[in-house]
Amino acid sequence: MSEKLPILYNKKPCYDIVFTQSFDGLWDELQALGCADKRLCIVTDSKVDELYGAAVLNLLEGKCLKAVKYVFPNGEENKTPDTVAGVYRFLIEEGFDRKDLLVALGGGVVGDLTGFAAATYLRGIDFIQVPTTLLSQADSSIGGKTGVDFDGYKNMVGAFKMPRLVYMNLATLSTLDDRQFFSGFAEIMKHGLIKDCIFYEWLIENMYEICERDLNVLQEMLLRSCNVKKLVVEKDPTEQGDRALLNFGHTIGHAIEKYKNFQLYHGECVALGCVAAAYISWKREMISMEEYYEIRDMFVPFNLPISIYDIDPGEIVKLTKSDKKMEAGKIKFILLKKIGKAVIDRTVTEEEILAAVNEINFSEEDAHE
Repeated sequence: MSEKLPILYNKKPCYDIVFTQSFDGLWDELQALGCADKRLCIVTDSKVDELYGAAVLNLLEGKCLKAVKYVFPNGEENKTPDTVAGVYRFLIEEGFDRKDLLVALGGGVVGDLTGFAAATYLRGIDFIQVPTTLLSQADSSIGGKTGVDFDGYKNMVGAFKMPRLVYMNLATLSTLDDRQFFSGFAEIMKHGLIKDCIFYEWLIENMYEICERDLNVLQEMLLRSCNVKKLVVEKDPTEQGDRALLNFGHTIGHAIEKYKNFQLYHGECVALGCVAAAYISWKREMISMEEYYEIRDMFVPFNLPISIYDIDPGEIVKLTKSDKKMEAGKIKFILLKKIGKAVIDRTVTEEEILAAVNEINFSEEDAHE
């Protein structure tokens, strides 16, 4: 069963999110975008290419003006300007012009990098997202944020560039290992926490089916999760205001990600950041102690961490200052007024961040007590 969720920009239709369980309908969607007369370049990484590269290229070959594929090495460490330069070079050599289109086939790294290449090649060409991980389907493929890391700092170079289409084949989720699958779930839990308490409760009620990867349940989950992001993005597409709410858990999460040199998955760091932000919300008496502990403990059944061994809390605080969400020297920190309602706060202190990081820091000494 295929479903569509239209995204609006300036109150006009911008692109559709297609939820389906195969790649079979991809060409029909591309044909509707006028791609029969375009050159198409699939941009993917080495891991995704082994799984789906040949199949997707085969779907496109002979149906458009030209179909080619560019593959770069898998891993966050390759989400860099140097990799983007490789994409530029390939597109130039293959004769791509402004009327052509890129196909981002893969997870968040592929989608962010391809989107940034599309935003900047010849001052902008079209691209579509074909996300293959839960993290990218739930979050990074939607909303037009693109970018690359710079000197290990997450997404420090980027641009807003809306895709023409987001095509989700949920069957790709069956190939993810458990750690990667559940990493993506952190962003889904975040969407419930910041905007939709009923969805948050639904996630808990459907815990077993989600963990078992029931495709029909996953499709409903993603449709509801993406609708939360849709409403936020449509209201504030370039993050001038409420779109910052989507950063719940990300300020401390990104700092941990950088501190750990990306050895932890993004969603794992977001889960830790959500716990820390919920802790500050509790200490400010915005949510109750019971709500804090429920939020913290609900990450556990989904195999997400709520504590971390032996980080340097002071260093984490320092790294939050290099976060791209700084504004006039102050962090736009996202807190919970209640489950299902987040708020932007610019008054969170270093002491509060330090206390929150200490809350999730579990040292070897603690283990022996």
